[in-house]
Amino acid sequence: MSGVRWRVLAALVTSIVASAGIVSAQGGFQMPDMKSMSGIPRPVDDLPAGSISVRLIRGSLSNNITGHPVELHVGGKVQTANTDAAGRAQFDSVPAGTTVKATADVDGEHLESQEFAAPSAGGIRLMLVATDKNAAPATQPDAAPVSGQVVISNQSRIVMELAEEAVNVFYLLDVENTARVPVNPTVPFAFDLPKEAVGSGIMEGSTGQAALNGRRVTVRGPFAPGHTFLQVGMSIPSVNGSIEISQTFPANTQSLAVVAQKAGNATLSSPQITNQREMPADGQTFIAATGGAINAGQPISLTLSGLPHHSNAPRTVALLLATAIALVGAFAAGKPATVEHGGAAERKRLVARREKLLNELARLEIDRRDGRADERRYVSRREELVGSLEQVYGDLDSGDPVASEQPGRPGLAAPADALGAS
Repeated sequence: MSGVRWRVLAALVTSIVASAGIVSAQGGFQMPDMKSMSGIPRPVDDLPAGSISVRLIRGSLSNNITGHPVELHVGGKVQTANTDAAGRAQFDSVPAGTTVKATADVDGEHLESQEFAAPSAGGIRLMLVATDKNAAPATQPDAAPVSGQVVISNQSRIVMELAEEAVNVFYLLDVENTARVPVNPTVPFAFDLPKEAVGSGIMEGSTGQAALNGRRVTVRGPFAPGHTFLQVGMSIPSVNGSIEISQTFPANTQSLAVVAQKAGNATLSSPQITNQREMPADGQTFIAATGGAINAGQPISLTLSGLPHHSNAPRTVALLLATAIALVGAFAAGKPATVEHGGAAERKRLVARREKLLNELARLEIDRRDGRADERRYVSRREELVGSLEQVYGDLDSGDPVASEQPGRPGLAAPADALGAS
């Protein structure tokens, strides 16, 4: 996958999950760095259409910056408003679809938001976060590593994208170290991809500490304070219109989040999914699903079924017919030269019987392939059919159209060498 396509997909995933309102917040962990949330627009429905609210803070949510000018760049024009007692500056009636960006300068530090389009319905809220120069350092990334734990944060995603006769699966993992200093996990951060996976690789944007050896993914320590990103891609064949994934991770997962592209009657199921909904995005439909926390070493089980796929029946029938023809050709090669006989009606009957046996053999093989045939019955019935076909072809070749009706002739037992050849 190209870098551009990868970045588009990652952005799409974030948009779908955020829009669905199913991002879980788990307690017991330190608050995220407000700087990482600065300048990110968030659609809301509690503001008038076309309104944009910019909150200005210093370091933390409890430290609002009041009475300070904020600029909103609307196309080629600039609007200015001062923050109120809650640190918010609001801009109303912004033309829908106009490119917008918010900026502010605090203590010599220039802050600006991402560029975004003004909404046609609802409003936008965002924060601009200035550095709190009086606060003590939140982390000590240069300190000596200690033994500890990391978690797979609730910003992690499993993404499924449909491909030809396969599903491309991506693990977008945010591995979080909530300590102030680097950590070496007590259990190495390593896991195996599903055995069905092909074309696996570490994706762009991953930490340089990550490596893939066969199906084994490893991230070597220590993990710096904060977030370490691991993005792994693979393809899983979908021959029968479904795939099943069972995946374990070496650290606790704060919450399960899955996004799957939907086509036709595709469905996503898992005993660990507690909430899901369909979401339109980028002209396509996606299933966005979440579940609760998952402990390290506990398998995550996902099934994506009802996928569009091509039937293998025509190819199977063709292969069976080719095998039968080769078998009969080898059998007939050992026969003496034929003698022309009459009995056109009997010959017609034998030809019809041959076609019936071949069709039944093809259906038997298809039922076995699709798991609908008992194995013992399959072996027994296949021997009967192959033996009968040998007899019919032998009668046609010898010109003895009534031989198959003669008592005592072994018409249902196929020779061992003939079965082996098939």
